[in-house]
Amino acid sequence: MSKEKVVLAYSGGLDTSVAIQWLKEEKNVDVIALAVDVGQERQDLEVVRQKALGIGAIESIVVDVREEYVEEFIAKALKANALYENKYPLVSAMSRPIIVKHLVEAAHKHQAKYIAHGCTGKGNDQVRFEVGIAALDPDLEIMAPVREWDLKTREQEMDYALERGIPVPTTKKSPYSIDDNLWGRAIECGVLEDPWVEPPSDIYTLTADARGHQCDEPEYAELSFEQGLPVALDGEKMSFHEIINRMNELAGKHGFGRIDMIENRLIGVKSREIYEVPGALTLITAHKALEDLCLERDLLHYKLQIEQKWAELVYNGMWYSPLKEALDGFIESTQQLVTGDVRLRFFKGSCVTVGRRSPYSLYDYNLATYDAADTFDHKAAKGFIDLHGLPTKVWARQRRKVGKEGEV
Repeated sequence: MSKEKVVLAYSGGLDTSVAIQWLKEEKNVDVIALAVDVGQERQDLEVVRQKALGIGAIESIVVDVREEYVEEFIAKALKANALYENKYPLVSAMSRPIIVKHLVEAAHKHQAKYIAHGCTGKGNDQVRFEVGIAALDPDLEIMAPVREWDLKTREQEMDYALERGIPVPTTKKSPYSIDDNLWGRAIECGVLEDPWVEPPSDIYTLTADARGHQCDEPEYAELSFEQGLPVALDGEKMSFHEIINRMNELAGKHGFGRIDMIENRLIGVKSREIYEVPGALTLITAHKALEDLCLERDLLHYKLQIEQKWAELVYNGMWYSPLKEALDGFIESTQQLVTGDVRLRFFKGSCVTVGRRSPYSLYDYNLATYDAADTFDHKAAKGFIDLHGLPTKVWARQRRKVGKEGEV
């Protein structure tokens, strides 16, 4: 009798490498390992594919989704200026929905009953995987080995792997857990779990130390956008994908894009997280600057509220929810005239907007200037102030009747 099949979201890291053998031993299933290429920097995914087969997967698949990831997922995040808790550009949260999509497709193709992931019981990713899978196919069943097994620490997992001859990249001397894709890197575990400890320099690969002397002069870059997305760098047309790569290199060289934050996880735990996001933060900075120029005031202010909700939904694993889909429609409608150029200056860990222009700019020099070209009707301000403050004036008179004049 043939065994049931499970499609495992496979990264080649410690948890999912151990999970292949554990699923075979404990669940008696055939494992199909699926590694999704979302722009990971640190591994050759063909090596990852072969490793899964060596550990015992009956099939190992690598899917390159980088272009789809940029065009269908990161593009939405940039238009939304997505920053969870106004800090974090959703590195892991952005890649999970596209991984989920391809896990479900693989399960259908291979007639698998189960999908498995390597997430812990107190992280966000378990929610993102399982809610996303349920949204795309509510009949698929989930296996979560790390939530079930008796390996309580990463050291125990490493011992389990060594006993069974499972090759893993993590050592007891360097116990960091790293997740990365085109939009940045997320680093946790080890000494980073103490929020008082300064992150050691060896955790960073995308960004230089801003205190160094490799870049003692500022460097400028000009990003061009069309309808909310970057289309050129310093006048040279290139793909969004290539612009992300170039911005990672340029901003990273100047030490911009490091985030050290205490993050509120969905499951209620505060976690110390380190992120390297030079390209993501640069592009969001430039996009915001162009929107300031092109979006009408009330629309811009309302969109700020929508951006926070959008980021929260995606962080919480609700990419495929009806509210997220509806907000996508609103955000897309705001981007029709977000076209123009933004000039940035990089220096010693900073990225500063120093210029912006657009054929659809709402900035009117003749209204804004204080010199002789001023066309603003200063006399009209008196009537505006009278009407704007009228409710407060009426309220103040009523307060006077009860002896509360001047009090708040």
